[in-house]
Amino acid sequence: MLLRKYLKRLFVISLCVLTVACASGGKGFVSDSEKAKVHLQLGVRYIELNMLETAKEKLNEALALDSDNAEIHNALGALYEKLAKYKVAGEYYKEAISLDESNATTQNNYGRFLCVRGNTDAGLALLNEALTAPFNGRKWFTYTNIGLCQLELKDKVEAEKNFRQALVVNEAYPPALLEMQKISYHAKQYMSARAFLERYLAVAKHTSETLWYAVQTERSLGNEEMTEHYRAQLLKDFPVSKQAQQIKTAIK
Repeated sequence: MLLRKYLKRLFVISLCVLTVACASGGKGFVSDSEKAKVHLQLGVRYIELNMLETAKEKLNEALALDSDNAEIHNALGALYEKLAKYKVAGEYYKEAISLDESNATTQNNYGRFLCVRGNTDAGLALLNEALTAPFNGRKWFTYTNIGLCQLELKDKVEAEKNFRQALVVNEAYPPALLEMQKISYHAKQYMSARAFLERYLAVAKHTSETLWYAVQTERSLGNEEMTEHYRAQLLKDFPVSKQAQQIKTAIK
């Protein structure tokens, strides 16, 4: 009987932990801003899972509860950017900056967004602000974004410096490792390109891009077996990719 009562009480406590509206003693109050944070977290997670319509629903619910939350606007910017609705994405990013101009995450996202859209001066300015922001705990992300922006400016030397700096801060950051694989290949440093790919594969999965560069690298090193291995994997795993089409054309 005592065990049954204990289990029943434990079940009620578990429901309280899992339910947003549950507070201690059943008498507490959860503010709209706290509820909004839960919807925001769910929305971001759905973006990561590529469940974009569900993400939009959750983020709109968050916005309705707390329209002055910069992180919600930032997440909506990222969502609409992923949906290729760039004008709407830009508006959300701008609003996020206006609500919290020192937010390193928003500076990172909007700065990168501007660089990709061709506004490199404004993009780099925001990214450099993010780099010196006191609460930027992901500087490797900022360095990588600056490097990508410098590639837009055709400044490969400065781009490489920033990708390398990103890897000093976080040696296992996949986007920076990918960029260094590409830079090494184009510099004809094929052993280095192979090494960066090996580091990349220790923390991430192949993409059509990593496989394409792997094919070219191993071919340049004269390793026919690995060249064929990577080529077959590219055609099998990413048959409709641009890189697979290039490989097919080269075969013909």
